[in-house]
Amino acid sequence: MKKKLNIIILVLITGLVLYFSLKDNFTETVNQIFTMNVWYLLLAFLFLILFWVFRTYPMYSFCKKIKKDFKFLSAIQLTLRTQFFNAVTPFATGGQPYQIYFLKQVGLDYAEATSVVLENFIVYQIALVILGLIALASNYALHIFDKVVLLQHLITLGFIINTLIIVIMFVIAFSKKINRYLVNFAITILTKLKIVKNKEQKLEEWEENITRFNKSAKILLKDKKSFIANIIYNFIALSSLYLIPLFVIYAMGNFTAFNAGIAIVTSAYIMIIGSFVPIPGGTGGLEFGFVQFYGHFVTGGTLSAMMLVWRFITYYFGMIVGSIALNIKKVK
Repeated sequence: MKKKLNIIILVLITGLVLYFSLKDNFTETVNQIFTMNVWYLLLAFLFLILFWVFRTYPMYSFCKKIKKDFKFLSAIQLTLRTQFFNAVTPFATGGQPYQIYFLKQVGLDYAEATSVVLENFIVYQIALVILGLIALASNYALHIFDKVVLLQHLITLGFIINTLIIVIMFVIAFSKKINRYLVNFAITILTKLKIVKNKEQKLEEWEENITRFNKSAKILLKDKKSFIANIIYNFIALSSLYLIPLFVIYAMGNFTAFNAGIAIVTSAYIMIIGSFVPIPGGTGGLEFGFVQFYGHFVTGGTLSAMMLVWRFITYYFGMIVGSIALNIKKVK
């Protein structure tokens, strides 16, 4: 029921986005889309694939340390499936639970799978915040978006939230005391709801899981070079994703609107804002941020067409590929 509600909300918001994007420049927007250069469009899709590949390496690296026979093909399949679950849930919260489920299916226990997913999320968040810092510093030095006061406040808020998330994740990964408190709280609630019958037995079972979880987290972070390398992989992945608008505008025959550096800074701002929009896929918020920021460089039908194509490549296409991956038999 909740999944259906999310999809209904997503369809409604998408419809509104399409309406407001096309109502003033319908003919120009459609013409821009249908006359785009196919080769530059293919480059945009190629950079999306690069994003997926480099996002896969950290997960593969963490899993390989615990399960020596873990295959890169399994990691790719997990990355694609995660795209779907992130796309249809608010705040992209569906991806991590599915990752834990998938890793359990390929041989990791729940404590190991949870620690892998947590560390993978941490290195991603660190790369996201680093790129956000670079974007903030670049804007401060170059004064690209000085007049967008409201959006600058939203960016600052998003940056603070993402930084706090990193701190919280580190605390959860290494504090047995906090983990015990969280587990005790959850089991107490479940006991009152009559879902858990024997509270003490469950607490004993979870004590062993907490120990394994913290042990796995320490193993994953023990190799500092690998941890830094995984941050770099995510940095490259996000940079690839952030460059997609550049190839979209090139596909429209405009080579002077903005450069690669501006594309990365602008996209970093959009992603920081979109990370706390409570709608599946950040729908509405990401489109709003895109129009507001890239509206400094292009306008009218060109801006609308650029936003729609960018959104399809970075969101809807990933959702489609993820749904296909879900229907492919699990890699053994």
